[in-house]
Amino acid sequence: MTDFAIFWDWLSFAVRWLHVITGIAWIGSSFYFIALDLGLRQRPGLPVGAHGEEWQVHGGGFYHIQKYLVAPAEMPDHLTWFKWESYFSWLSGFAMLCVVYYAGADLYLIDRNVLDVSVPVGILISLACLASGWIVYDLLCRWLIGKADTGLMILLYAIVVFMAWGLTHLFTGRAAFLHLGAITATIMSANVFMVIIPNQKIVVADLIAGRKPDPKYGKIAKQRSLHNNYLTLPVLFLMLSNHYPLAFATQFNWVIASLVFIIGVLIRHYFNTMHARKGNPTWTWLAAAILFVIIMWLSTVPKVLTGEPKVSAEAQTLLASAHFPAVRDTVMGRCSMCHAAEPSYQGIYHAPKGVMLDTDQGIAAHGREIYLQAGRSHAMPPGNVTAVTDQERALITAWFEDAQVK
Repeated sequence: MTDFAIFWDWLSFAVRWLHVITGIAWIGSSFYFIALDLGLRQRPGLPVGAHGEEWQVHGGGFYHIQKYLVAPAEMPDHLTWFKWESYFSWLSGFAMLCVVYYAGADLYLIDRNVLDVSVPVGILISLACLASGWIVYDLLCRWLIGKADTGLMILLYAIVVFMAWGLTHLFTGRAAFLHLGAITATIMSANVFMVIIPNQKIVVADLIAGRKPDPKYGKIAKQRSLHNNYLTLPVLFLMLSNHYPLAFATQFNWVIASLVFIIGVLIRHYFNTMHARKGNPTWTWLAAAILFVIIMWLSTVPKVLTGEPKVSAEAQTLLASAHFPAVRDTVMGRCSMCHAAEPSYQGIYHAPKGVMLDTDQGIAAHGREIYLQAGRSHAMPPGNVTAVTDQERALITAWFEDAQVK
């Protein structure tokens, strides 16, 4: 069991690393092509069907890029598809959801003070949220394509606010933020897999068959691509939020999540406007900063963090261990000055990652993390600032490993 815990921790690290790598690739290509599209210029003498061109310099060379709004007259010999970045980002993200939140559902997914459900039911609710988010979004886009783009965006934002509120009534605050980001990322990846790439394949098939492609497919794909562009920054915030309890574990966490979407839109509006050479809307940064200050204020009203899970079966075993009294003394003396409702360590004002180790239940609930970060490794405390001894680390290791045998 102890070897399995170490393996699982490394697996979590590997999947997270893969997710970051693929996410960088996807976001990078997405931002690049939106900037390229907005920066295209028209001039006399462009090839028939070309919408615009752009000259760029990078890596010691010049690039001459032309965009065909519908398609070129004939199929080019070589065509590069930008899709795998999206697919692997979603697959690695879902793998991380399984490894961290489904495998550790009692700690990270389910808060029985919010919704008292079993682990299988909690996982089914999670999967239903991912699927329903895409279904509702896709139906609305198909219904309103080309009819009321502004109205569509307002309606979609209202749904985002409702989801942010609703998820906090289903899961822990940490999981609610993660799921709001995962639902949004699922929409983005499904846009690529279900709409953008299939539409481009239809255009390619028409070219190969000698038919004139229908411009509607490009229009639909561009709409979804633009949505992805505006959703990227909020998704990044939500995925990083699990490290910051002031974001996910306060009473107004759903309001914070909702405001983050507006901040993301404001920042993307600035860059998109600049890339399109339509001005320099610096007001967007001021508006984003004001909203961020409001978020900071909301995170401290009230100051009591919520979402402490009930004691799991593993935690109960750890509490009953003969080693627990000695481990409790070690943790209270070496860790609780930071990991407490009111930290006493200078410069620490809120328990890192919301981990509270100032009660017996809190120590037992986080036994696995204590074992991995302070027993089997020296990750905690940082720099060993509280001088945890080798004997104390050995005690923590024995405490957890003996409980696993039982």
